[in-house]
Amino acid sequence: MPAAPPAVSVIMPVLNEERHLRDAVRHILQQDYAGEMEVVIALGPSTDRTDEIAAELVRETASNPWGRVHTVPNPTGRTPAALNAAIRASRHPIVVRVDGHGMLSPDYIATAVRLLEETGAQNVGGIMHAEGENDWEHAVAAAMTSKIGVGNAAFHTGGEAGPAETVYLGVFRREALERQGGYNEEFIRAQDWELNFRIREAGGLIWFSPELRVRYRPRPSVKALAKQYKDYGRWRRVVARYHSGSINLRYLAPPAAVCAIAAGLVVGAVLTPLGFVVPAGYLAAITAGSVPAGKGLPWKARVRIPVALATMHMSWGFGFLTSPRSLAKKVIESRRPAVTAPTQA
Repeated sequence: MPAAPPAVSVIMPVLNEERHLRDAVRHILQQDYAGEMEVVIALGPSTDRTDEIAAELVRETASNPWGRVHTVPNPTGRTPAALNAAIRASRHPIVVRVDGHGMLSPDYIATAVRLLEETGAQNVGGIMHAEGENDWEHAVAAAMTSKIGVGNAAFHTGGEAGPAETVYLGVFRREALERQGGYNEEFIRAQDWELNFRIREAGGLIWFSPELRVRYRPRPSVKALAKQYKDYGRWRRVVARYHSGSINLRYLAPPAAVCAIAAGLVVGAVLTPLGFVVPAGYLAAITAGSVPAGKGLPWKARVRIPVALATMHMSWGFGFLTSPRSLAKKVIESRRPAVTAPTQA
């Protein structure tokens, strides 16, 4: 008789997720997985109905021994603190990270557990598959899954399975999380990259596979998207200062574009109209790039793709350029050494 699959703990950091939380949990509880599961939701100080919905989910699953929902408080509202609180409150040997607006594919957990066994990895992850629910979100999803929007990032655009620096979300062996002491809570963003860096530094394998897909709901407005990408750029600069070997041309493209466009506007306004060639060229490039990205979408979504692309590029670049050294210094001072597994005698 085959052994039962390992039990799984699904951890969810949530803040103001009333729109998607119930659906995200439903996608977890309906997984095609024969092992025992629990869901631990770390509740930040939400201002919407997130806490009420979470309490309903706890009540509704209380009699289900194979898929109960539990909650823990996260008064800081910060993602890495939420993740650590949920890890401490969970109990199973496999830990699956899911966000409150992420929808797992039906075989996500079963596939991830198989990949952990096949590869010997400490963490496996796959594709962040953005999907919208209205014209704006469809446009953002198209931008987030196109190379003109995010470059060659495999977890956005897909790619071959293999070792990776980091992966989207992640399915971990608990022993790897506990050995490294969980997430570094100074990394308000990019905490996944930093934890995976320590796992790799300790000799562990991080594995990307396109078999793993999580449906992701994009930010619902230009303002929310701009804040998201400004934070991404701000914290990517912190990562670059934390680990100088982690930067590449893909990360430098948005700040270079911001500088070039700003310079072009100044030159065009003060010296010669030829300066406007740079911002005009950028607009022409993202407009042309939005055509293949928007294939199959309604025209109201297609015309919004250049706005989404410009918001992503300019916000990311601005965040990168304005990221203060003091933030990186604080994070570097909190650096945790990687902890290797004890050798067997």
